[in-house]
Amino acid sequence: MNRFKAISLGNNDAKWRRWLLVAVPLLVLLLYFAYRLLVPGASSGRWAYYRALLLDRESLSQYLLLPGMLCGDAPFAFPTTGAAIGLWDQSYRLGHRHQGIDIFAATEPGVTPVYAAYPGYLTRLPDWKASVIIRIPEDPLQPGRQIWNYYTHMATQEGESFISDQFPPGTSEVFVEAGTFLGYQGNYSGDPVNPTGLHLHFSVVRDDGEDGFLNELDIKNTLDPSPYFNLALNHDENPDEIPTCQLDITYANWDLVGGDG
Repeated sequence: MNRFKAISLGNNDAKWRRWLLVAVPLLVLLLYFAYRLLVPGASSGRWAYYRALLLDRESLSQYLLLPGMLCGDAPFAFPTTGAAIGLWDQSYRLGHRHQGIDIFAATEPGVTPVYAAYPGYLTRLPDWKASVIIRIPEDPLQPGRQIWNYYTHMATQEGESFISDQFPPGTSEVFVEAGTFLGYQGNYSGDPVNPTGLHLHFSVVRDDGEDGFLNELDIKNTLDPSPYFNLALNHDENPDEIPTCQLDITYANWDLVGGDG
């Protein structure tokens, strides 16, 4: 065999070995991720979040919580229709700790309404397209402490707001009762080419001590929402199950408006 031809064949064999060393592990990882995402029972709460993006409303129906729902003696009523799949202190990526809960309705943007879970004073900053925050002067679980409820993603991926016309940009300290219509679930992320999955993000935010709210993007500035709803919404304590109410369910006397309820 020609020496140069032998060298060429040897180089090709080396390339194939290198390719296999990369391709085989990648294929195994892909099959593993597909299994964790798609096979019920194989998924932890973390993987359930991603799997939910592939499910329709019928698939989620066993986990759907409804607006106005009170689980036992919970002080907060559930603010929208959906399954609470993204939990507090859940990690979607390395170094990330989720500051609230993500509620998926498996509908379309601008369809599923969002309501105030508890009475308070609503603010919408001038540059907020998809968010409102409600100041609660008296924490129902710790009297004497002020807290805030933050609602976001209520816009299209391009930033067309779904927030109620009653609360235009710049709204400050408008009192709202529990059950007040706030807007509709959307998929706005701030980046039109990288929208979130359609859902409502809700969090309980700490007060800064000066009648303002702390930065919601840091989990240390938020509270575990579980006791406010009487639902297992803390991922560390409930890593494997999509939360459902285990107590007696009642409904707040809300006059629901908008969307499909």
